[in-house]
Amino acid sequence: MERLRAKIRPIPNFPQPGIVFRDITPLVGDPAALKLAVHQLLHPFIGQRIDAVAGMEARGFIFGSLAAWELGVGFVPLRKPGKLPHEVHREAYDLEYGSAALEMHRDAVRAGARVLLVDDLLATGGTAAASCRLIERLGAEIAGCAFVIELDELGGRARLAPHPVHALIHY
Repeated sequence: MERLRAKIRPIPNFPQPGIVFRDITPLVGDPAALKLAVHQLLHPFIGQRIDAVAGMEARGFIFGSLAAWELGVGFVPLRKPGKLPHEVHREAYDLEYGSAALEMHRDAVRAGARVLLVDDLLATGGTAAASCRLIERLGAEIAGCAFVIELDELGGRARLAPHPVHALIHY
């Protein structure tokens, strides 16, 4: 994973003082690194039944759609409110300072489907936990959650229990 870690650029004091932003654009701009990241994201789930991959707006779309393509399954976009044109389910969740919500089409997955949730970053786990609830509301099962980066000290993994969590790079 050191090869991938080397492609993640730290940006100090972004988006606010004291935060170190982990910029994945050098990683996604390198075809070999991007391919390696997608393969490593999927590695623990190979051989399992995965019926769809879901990804959260926006960077989850990058890794999620490539993971879906690699597995030969469909991709389910989880979007900010008002972005999807058909009937949706909405799941609200709390942020450090405020709240947010995600939506998905009501017909995006079928009951009993096994869905792999993919995103670039696991921090506090609020967005990922809301995503899991949204998918489960349709009667689908979370096969696992896969992230390129996990910020260990923020404890997001605990919020996703009992779902399997896989992260490539830990800070």
